[in-house]
Amino acid sequence: MGKFRVLDLVKPCLCILPEVATPDRRIPFREKVLWTAISLFVFLVCCQIPLYGIAVNKSTDPFYWMRVILASNRGTLMELGISPIVTSGMVMQLLAGSKILVVDQNVKEDRMLFQGAQKLFGLGITLIEAVAYVCSGMYGDIKDLGVGNAILIIMQLFCAGVIVLILDELLQKGYGLGSGISLFIATNICETICWKALSPTTINTGQRTEFEGAIIALFHLLISRSDKVTALKEAFYRQTAPNITSLLATILVFFVVIYFQGFRIDVTVKNQRVRGQSGNYPIKLFYTSNIPIILQTALVSNVYFFSQLLYKRFKGNMIVNLVGQWQESGITGQSIPVGGLVYYLSPPNSFGEVWGDPIHALFYVIFILATCALFSKAWIDVSGTSARDVARTLKDQGMMIPGYRETDIPKVLNRYIPTAAAFGGICIGTLTIAADFLGAIGSGTGILLAVTIIYEYFEKVVKEEGQGASLFF
Repeated sequence: MGKFRVLDLVKPCLCILPEVATPDRRIPFREKVLWTAISLFVFLVCCQIPLYGIAVNKSTDPFYWMRVILASNRGTLMELGISPIVTSGMVMQLLAGSKILVVDQNVKEDRMLFQGAQKLFGLGITLIEAVAYVCSGMYGDIKDLGVGNAILIIMQLFCAGVIVLILDELLQKGYGLGSGISLFIATNICETICWKALSPTTINTGQRTEFEGAIIALFHLLISRSDKVTALKEAFYRQTAPNITSLLATILVFFVVIYFQGFRIDVTVKNQRVRGQSGNYPIKLFYTSNIPIILQTALVSNVYFFSQLLYKRFKGNMIVNLVGQWQESGITGQSIPVGGLVYYLSPPNSFGEVWGDPIHALFYVIFILATCALFSKAWIDVSGTSARDVARTLKDQGMMIPGYRETDIPKVLNRYIPTAAAFGGICIGTLTIAADFLGAIGSGTGILLAVTIIYEYFEKVVKEEGQGASLFF
């Protein structure tokens, strides 16, 4: 009798879990693009369909700080966004990497059980979050909603979670390009940037009515004002809405991140089984990609969320005030941190704020750089990308590094991989800080996520075209 494992408990549930069949043929490039576009269209439609049965709630959004990385839209079917998938994926990866869950990814049955467990865990989180949202009064008091409406809202959120799960699996199984998570995050961030640049809606600043979009506001001010110099100054430096300086900062950060993406070290490897065959194993500067900033943002966002809840209920408590003090912004209507620990964890939005409170800026810089470096180094150990894991992969493929024995390969890789992970995490943190200080649209975190994901898609397209695929012909 074999040894019992926790993963074996998932076996009875596999038959009822939604699943996308693995393709039995090679999917052409144009068909992949089509499926990717269809998945994105479904996601965007769900982002615009309001939840049926919710009461009008004008309270501040406690999840406002998390939505940039969760691809969620308040009050719609995509209220939860990719939160359940991201949470379940990261927790399962941590459990497997720390050997709490025993799984051999080289065994087909183990892979199926692990994927099934991740999917089941994701659906469970979806249901729990849906119930928590409704019970917390996000959509109105349950007494006003009624039991029937409350159950209906939970069912809508759960079904939307299943749709996101299926769309992500559809792309990851090879029918599309990349993963649904990356696609939805990048789309959500790019949508925010484009909206803040080109939005035709107007906002009341208290003194006058202005256009929200930075570019639209520029032309409006130039046309409507007689003093063109003053109009340009206002368009470039206005504080009440997105300005041209923020838009230019966003473009600058975009190109800087793309430039850093090209930094890498190529380790020469050769095949032991085929004489004369050799190649390179690339170790990129951004070795862990955007994982450090996702983990750091998720951590801070949860601190923000619980701090807001505690401050609303126990505003006079000294410990709660030490954790964070909040105040509603007169322009956006959202709560912003004005004191306590969360204030120092929040980014200054311009160099003016840095100059006004240098201690806040210094604390924020140290926190971002330290957490990004630590998360990056920790992630390579739990995600199977450490020097030891890479050396094992090369060995299984029959590859070796010329001039070194097989037992020395982990030592050689250890010269590069931990350094690339830590220094890459620091670089990502530095770019995030610079984007925040410059006041870039979409926040430094959002731009970093969007650019790294778009660059990964660009590499996939180039790889497909290198194999003879073509989008148009």
